[in-house]
Amino acid sequence: MLIKNADAYINGEFRRADIRITDGRIAEVGENLSSGGDAVDASGLCAAPGLVDMHVHLREPGQTHKEDIMSGSAAAAAGGFTAVAAMANTSPVIDSPELIKEILRRSEGASCRVLPVAAITRGQMGEELVDFDGCIASAAAGAAGGIAFSDDGHPVPPDLMYKAMKKSAEMGFLIISHPEERALTGNGVINEGETSKKLGVPGIPALSEDLAIIRDIEIAKYTGAKLHLAHVSTGRGAEAVYEAKRKGLTNITAETCPHYFSLNDKAVEEFGADAKMSPPLRSERDRQAIIAAVSDGVFDCISTDHAPHAPEEKARGLISAPNGIIGLQTSFALGITYLVDERKLTLGELIRLMSVNPSKLLGLPCGIMLGNPADLFLFDPNESFVFTEDMIKSKSRNSPFLGKTLRGKVKMTICGGKTTYREI
Repeated sequence: MLIKNADAYINGEFRRADIRITDGRIAEVGENLSSGGDAVDASGLCAAPGLVDMHVHLREPGQTHKEDIMSGSAAAAAGGFTAVAAMANTSPVIDSPELIKEILRRSEGASCRVLPVAAITRGQMGEELVDFDGCIASAAAGAAGGIAFSDDGHPVPPDLMYKAMKKSAEMGFLIISHPEERALTGNGVINEGETSKKLGVPGIPALSEDLAIIRDIEIAKYTGAKLHLAHVSTGRGAEAVYEAKRKGLTNITAETCPHYFSLNDKAVEEFGADAKMSPPLRSERDRQAIIAAVSDGVFDCISTDHAPHAPEEKARGLISAPNGIIGLQTSFALGITYLVDERKLTLGELIRLMSVNPSKLLGLPCGIMLGNPADLFLFDPNESFVFTEDMIKSKSRNSPFLGKTLRGKVKMTICGGKTTYREI
């Protein structure tokens, strides 16, 4: 395949280039390359390394009525992603070398690379640590990149988190923390504030997240573990990450998600359970603080926390419905619409947050350069589109962005030299 006339993101900047792909890898990058085979005219389009999502829920095994690896990876490809890290809260929980091998087997033929994230504790029960050595060996035998460990959806008790981080410091693997203090969350449903009072539902204080972030930073500081803080939603949480980095704690990284910079808790009044998630949408003050933190370089990544649920599950109402929204097909456009168009980030900075940085954290090669895997996507940063149900590749429809006009349209995704999504 030869991609012609793209505005390509290469070595940190956009420049006009042709890109030749041979045997699944970047074979040549230059101008006016001679065509041969399948040529794609990318005039007016940007080319960038494929997006990498550190935080998705593919629901397989055990919950495939919500999503499965094939449908989730198809949604990922349509969103410009060439790799996703699949969280462990499946049924059964991915907590053993055998289950990691099974996820890798099931991922063969998927529309993007699927990196299993193993649980920190067996069954995510918070009682016993998993076999870290065995899980790492299984992942290394079958996946490009490293393996991370996370009990996402379930906070890990401090004693076990301490032991897990000591092991991380010894072996060099990444711990992805779900920062939440359950004693403060209680039976909360949405963010504690004016909206929860207005709707008469129990609230979740921002403090429940803030204290957990501070706790895990302190454990990582003490142990030297590689800690990645998931889905940061509060201004104080972002401040704690900033403070840690200012003190030189390079072993600590963090992510936020598009819904935390594009929506506040008032969205629950309009979208109901389709705007219910964990951590919840926060106040407008927190939303603005998250935007400022993204702009100031506090966060290393923007991840989706793609969390599909069947329509009948979200129809149970605000109190009983499960947490989460789908996000793979809207995240990049939300970044352009709310950050690039609002001059909070440059387009190149958005690519770093959604491709370059997460690739480094997950041990994946990244960049449009000779010899690298041909993982890239083409997009039109100026094309507006309305996100509609008929566009959705996921099995689920739980998104507050349906009917929303966004900017930045993915036109083609290539993973390992194979075209996994195309509309040009």
